[in-house]
Amino acid sequence: MDYINAAILGVIEGITEFLPISSTGHLIIAEQWLGHRSDMFNIVIQAGAILAVTIIYWRRLLDLVLGWREPENRDYAAKLIVAFLITAILGLVVKKLGFELPESATPIAWALIIGGIWMIFAEWAAARRPSHKQITWLVAILVGIAQIVAGVFPGTSRSGATIFVALLAGTGNRAAATEFAFLVGIPTMYAASGYELLKTFKDGGAAGEDWTALAIAFVVSTIVAFIAVKWLLAYIRSNRFTLFAIYRIILGVLLLGMATTGLIA
Repeated sequence: MDYINAAILGVIEGITEFLPISSTGHLIIAEQWLGHRSDMFNIVIQAGAILAVTIIYWRRLLDLVLGWREPENRDYAAKLIVAFLITAILGLVVKKLGFELPESATPIAWALIIGGIWMIFAEWAAARRPSHKQITWLVAILVGIAQIVAGVFPGTSRSGATIFVALLAGTGNRAAATEFAFLVGIPTMYAASGYELLKTFKDGGAAGEDWTALAIAFVVSTIVAFIAVKWLLAYIRSNRFTLFAIYRIILGVLLLGMATTGLIA
């Protein structure tokens, strides 16, 4: 039964990691019924979703590496590195401050609702700007900060925060903003997974980890995320993110109602 629950969590992670609806928020709520998981479990299955994006963008990544002599590729890669470094440094600061994820649904519900309203406004504002694919230094810096904000406030959504910060900061093209947000997420989540793994081994917690369940969730997350991202990239070519904003608001209201009635903690 625990393996089935792990697979379900893998499905939830795979669907929600890159759709702007908050994977961490969904996992925290799901764990109230499926059992609490370690921080390492949650971070490593996120790495499974990141692996899916790595596979999808492998040509783009290879082009950035092999074509580093081209000024355009060097500039883009430098901005990815800066965004990642900002996230990494701020992430270490947050860790040192002893930040803990909330275990109750109420703060997640509010983050979903506020984030949904903000998404509608952000896309409305971005639609009034010229559509272009350029990623500026301001976008790179703000995307790096947005990743940490999303991590500190579960329910915000890392992909949602980074995509819409990019749109508001000057990248008026949904596809370009989404690509940059996803590519920044690759080193970010791999680094987070590696950090958590090293910490677990160092603290001697590896013996207590159910590696089979984690492996199942990782594989399921990778497969489901691959399908979800392929669908999303096709969807945003001709559709706005409004559907996801409405979903967030409805889910947030439902969670507040369930928390008030005692159905969830």
